[in-house]
Amino acid sequence: MLLNREKIEFYLTDIETPIGKAINLTIAALVLVSSGIFVAETYNISDDARLELRILDNCILIIFSVEYLLRLWSVEDKVKYIFSFYSIIDLLAILPYFIGLVDIRFIRLLRWLRILRLIRFIDSKFLFGAISNEDGVIFARILFTLFTIIFFYSGLIYQVEHPVNSQNFATFLDAFYFSVVTMTTVGFGDVIPISELGRLLTVLMILTGVALIPWQVGDLIKRLVKTANQVETICSNCGLAFHDTDAKFCKRCGTKLPVKNFDISETSS
Repeated sequence: MLLNREKIEFYLTDIETPIGKAINLTIAALVLVSSGIFVAETYNISDDARLELRILDNCILIIFSVEYLLRLWSVEDKVKYIFSFYSIIDLLAILPYFIGLVDIRFIRLLRWLRILRLIRFIDSKFLFGAISNEDGVIFARILFTLFTIIFFYSGLIYQVEHPVNSQNFATFLDAFYFSVVTMTTVGFGDVIPISELGRLLTVLMILTGVALIPWQVGDLIKRLVKTANQVETICSNCGLAFHDTDAKFCKRCGTKLPVKNFDISETSS
């Protein structure tokens, strides 16, 4: 029996049911594998290994293409979906596969956009559902966001600088090192881009680092300060673990909290 559009749309966006979780877990894994293939291709590997990686990458791209078409077919408002953020990222991720025969330089840059597909999982319980502590979730999201942005910039600066500056940008690791140093505004100066586009990307890296890192770390600090005056009182309904010391109801779902039992020795003077 063929699945209808509603079921396909549900399973492509669901992260709670086993089928939906399996589908989205597979997609996330394929994004990481595809990104790893691009990293491996920047190193000096044998022709046979390069060919095998290329075949694997083409298979992954076909899966991404089918997924995109299924999402487009199953949604009710197709125009809204086409111009949505995640749809544009998905389309740009598979675009080089269809126009790869055209020798346009910027087309090669689009392949690094695949890692941005992982952003769709940042604000969901899919990747961080196993972490019960909210501070841990925030910290995991910070690391995940930083990794995604740094990886993306590393891929771009490698594609731009490697053809004209292969001595400094020989492999992806060189580009990754440059991105980390640049975005943290350390700026050792031992690796310098020489192309105009490379210098423009460097400016964008610095601006992104200045705006992103303080913002993300600030969220973590605010959470740590907030939870410093909280105690562990697990809500029986939603499972939220920490609440204010004088809280009688859950701040998330409004369920009445269990009465806190204090040790007599702690309250006696």
